[in-house]
Amino acid sequence: MLNSSKLFMLGLGGAAAIGISSCVGPEEKEAEKPNILYIMADDHAYQALSCYNGKLNQTPNLDEIAQEGVQFTNSFVTNSICAPSRAVLLTGKHSHLNGVIDNRKPFDSTQVTFPKLLQDAGYQTAMVGKWHLKTQPTGFDYWKVLPGQGDYYNPVFIDNGERVQEEGHSTNLITDFGINWLKQRDKDKPFNLMVHFKAPHRNWMPDSAEFDKFDDTQFPLPSNFFDDYEGRKAAREQAMSIWKDMRMVWDLKLLDDEGEIENGRGGFKSKMDRMNQEQREAWNEEYDPRISEFKEKDLEGKELARWKYQQYLTDYLRCISAIDRNVGRIMDYLEEQGLAENTLVVYTSDQGFYLGEHGWFDKRFMYNESMRTPLIMKPPKGYESKGKIEEMVQNLDWAPTLLDVAGVDIPEEMQGRSLKPLLQGKKPEWRDALYYHYYEYPGAHSVKRHYGIRTERYKLMHFYYDIDTWELYDLKEDPKEMNNLYGKEGYEDITQKLKKQLQDLREKYKVQEQDPWLPESN
Repeated sequence: MLNSSKLFMLGLGGAAAIGISSCVGPEEKEAEKPNILYIMADDHAYQALSCYNGKLNQTPNLDEIAQEGVQFTNSFVTNSICAPSRAVLLTGKHSHLNGVIDNRKPFDSTQVTFPKLLQDAGYQTAMVGKWHLKTQPTGFDYWKVLPGQGDYYNPVFIDNGERVQEEGHSTNLITDFGINWLKQRDKDKPFNLMVHFKAPHRNWMPDSAEFDKFDDTQFPLPSNFFDDYEGRKAAREQAMSIWKDMRMVWDLKLLDDEGEIENGRGGFKSKMDRMNQEQREAWNEEYDPRISEFKEKDLEGKELARWKYQQYLTDYLRCISAIDRNVGRIMDYLEEQGLAENTLVVYTSDQGFYLGEHGWFDKRFMYNESMRTPLIMKPPKGYESKGKIEEMVQNLDWAPTLLDVAGVDIPEEMQGRSLKPLLQGKKPEWRDALYYHYYEYPGAHSVKRHYGIRTERYKLMHFYYDIDTWELYDLKEDPKEMNNLYGKEGYEDITQKLKKQLQDLREKYKVQEQDPWLPESN
């Protein structure tokens, strides 16, 4: 357990200079501060949350949070990849300043983070689930996290430094740990509990309790599923195609006894070996018919791509179904214990995800499906806003918002903006543009490095490193981002205006003109 003095020894010196705390006066009671429950999934596409879409699946427990609170319709990330997004959440700073530009860079845990500031202001803090930052969590009175990506079935957790293996499915277990901590916490203090699900991260291994979902569903193929990427060189060179890159065994669970199906077999077998006999029997009963169907149909070309898409969506949405069920468990506990009225509940994802749009799975690109993320909140008592909020917000804003709601001063080094006024129903002057920067290339899925600007109507992106191309989209006329307008007649003025705005944002966010992450040879 880390108390305030130990946090200062870990590198939080000078806190007074940046307003690290706004402790309440002796006449105020700690218990009157709002509690904070922050729930985050991994790769939950906004398309798979029914209050945003409703065409693919139903998420009644999550929808209830939106119905009783607010739904942000223009919520985005700064860098659509797991570890960088988590570092942005904690620090309120862009990737180039918090140091986690990709999934390979460890997080500097001596940085100022919002859990540390809440802890110093009298909050009891806890983190359960996926951490994925290569260093131990700091700023938490209690933490129990998955090492690295973790496993879906019978996963190992690191419990305040001690490795323990738990039996069950990760989504259920993470919920159990969160509720158990709420039961045992110091009830004289306000709490900040962070519940981070592994699901629905690849390779989408659902809990057997969800095996009855979507059995007879035929999911509609996105209209641009067979995108040919005309005029978009960087999009053409990726490796995240459902048709060509999704593995038959690792991703689609086609582990046949005969060993006739390859493509990800070894890695998936190790996941299956984690299961106990009961889990394995339930799994085989569900997936053996899929294996038989695949062999019998002997599909090729576009028909194989369509079949793979159906299996992918079934597994992915079953993982979402388990999250929805478990969020319901947490919300029920808050209600039963009389905590619901004075608790800010946040549900979001570390980024968006492709569910067949452009023919893809995964994320990374600045295109809409991966840059955009769901964000719903149920504010504590005293907040006026209800329904949809249309202002453009970013995960850069999460840390300042949680601090502001808790009555804790926001450090100047945080680059985001508090959403508290929006939750109060106010209409302050708001940002008109967002900055995005993706760095992990060369790397998984071969998505080129790029940065760009998004306004309400337009998006301008620059792909660089071993490529030098620009893309421009009119989001009003082309919301699916299929028609690259860069360099076309009639778009010269808007291009120059966006380039100027982009440069202004890079200066505002202290982006170095020369990319510090380029090899010296470049």
